Amino acid sequence: MTDVVETVADTTPEELDLLLGAAVAAAPMLAAERPADRAVRLRAIADALDAAAEELIPLAAEESHLGVPRLTGELKRTTFQLRLFAGVLDEGAYLQVTIDHADPDWGMGPRPDLRRMLRPIGPVAIWAASNFPFAFSVAGGDTASALAAGAPVLLKAHPGHPRLSVATAAIVTRAIADAGAPAGAFALVTGVEIGRTLITDPRIAAGAFTGSLAGGRALFDLASSRPVPIPFFGELGSVNPAVVTPSAAAQRAEEVATGFADSMSLGVGQFCTKPGLLFAPAGSDLPRLVADRLSAVAAAPMLNEHIARGFAGALDELAGHDGVEVLTRGDTSETPTPTLLRTSAATFLADPETLTHEAFGPAALVVEYTDRAELERALAAIDGQLTATVQTVDDDPDAAAVLPILAERAGRVLVNGWPTGVSVTWAMQHGGPYPATTSVQTTSVGTSAIDRFLRPVTYQSTPGSLLPEPLRDENPWHLPRRVDGVLEP
Repeated sequence: MTDVVETVADTTPEELDLLLGAAVAAAPMLAAERPADRAVRLRAIADALDAAAEELIPLAAEESHLGVPRLTGELKRTTFQLRLFAGVLDEGAYLQVTIDHADPDWGMGPRPDLRRMLRPIGPVAIWAASNFPFAFSVAGGDTASALAAGAPVLLKAHPGHPRLSVATAAIVTRAIADAGAPAGAFALVTGVEIGRTLITDPRIAAGAFTGSLAGGRALFDLASSRPVPIPFFGELGSVNPAVVTPSAAAQRAEEVATGFADSMSLGVGQFCTKPGLLFAPAGSDLPRLVADRLSAVAAAPMLNEHIARGFAGALDELAGHDGVEVLTRGDTSETPTPTLLRTSAATFLADPETLTHEAFGPAALVVEYTDRAELERALAAIDGQLTATVQTVDDDPDAAAVLPILAERAGRVLVNGWPTGVSVTWAMQHGGPYPATTSVQTTSVGTSAIDRFLRPVTYQSTPGSLLPEPLRDENPWHLPRRVDGVLEP
């Protein structure tokens, strides 16, 4: 059973100090464990969350305004990714164990015995997201990947779903304790000021955040300005451009318009992968077709009043820009309907910074281009993105021309698909150049998310009895390893 509460008190400085101390004490114990021990705990969390679904989902619906079907699927995703990371631990390649035996004849001169592996980075501070109260919150992907890495987690609850956060944290805490985790392996903290305290406390070794550009950048700057800077993995914002080639506009206009309208309005436009820019050939029927489809989308509540106000302000800024035409203006209350705007590529090129501001909600801007050269210039003016999409046809030279430009600016490039819907899998990349994220090399979704909370250590000329078990010649954990340059199963 979950512990449902009516109000949530802020964590006090004294409580936080105790929690940080416990996390520091837990860190070496977690680092010394076998991956199989942590895999058991991740599966225990998943099982406990599944068992509590009938209590958690109604609470999430009440606090987030998201529907029960959506939340049911999201909880399933949450427990799936916990079990997926358990499988990562079972497989063991994530440790990247590499052994180079001593070699007096090495081409660069005699080589000492060198053995490298990844180790947990230490206590991690994680900020929950508002728009995914399960999958990017207390027991979400950041928490799953950090616990899988062996890093203690202090999870900053999002104020948009406080009671759900407390209930979920109680389940996580109980499940990992029953599965043998040391005290301090996981804790929930609450309160506005806690965020600043966490990122500046010298006991925190890394931070992970999903939220606004302003909030994430403030935390990133604090992490970087510490006496000892730490990595900060922030997902900050993305307008996710979608390009329709002239051939696709001519041959697939109805299909493209329907797909874009559905993706843009999904979840009231409150997905970080919502396509917010549609590049269409000038003179095509796409803007009208998209507007027609959006006119049939019913109003739905946003996550909370704060997000609704932010969306209305961002939309007013876009709609009031010189050269921007309102094709269909939806409601901007807390239960909005979609808005579609239009401008020219020339106007876009004159002020790309303003016209690529994220409107976190059901709104999008159509940018009409006259030819491929103008399209390429417009795409080159866009900052880093989580995703970029091309709608094309077979043997389309325009698609071949723009794909490399988009790949320079996005972490995930889609062809004839739509970016909402991020599969949790081995090959997923959910990240991108700034301002999409603060760390272009990493992902917050998929198995590679574990890499954020690990750091490499090489042991040189170290006796076998002193080596960590994964680096010993007998390979007691039976891990896949690279030995003297050869990958062994």
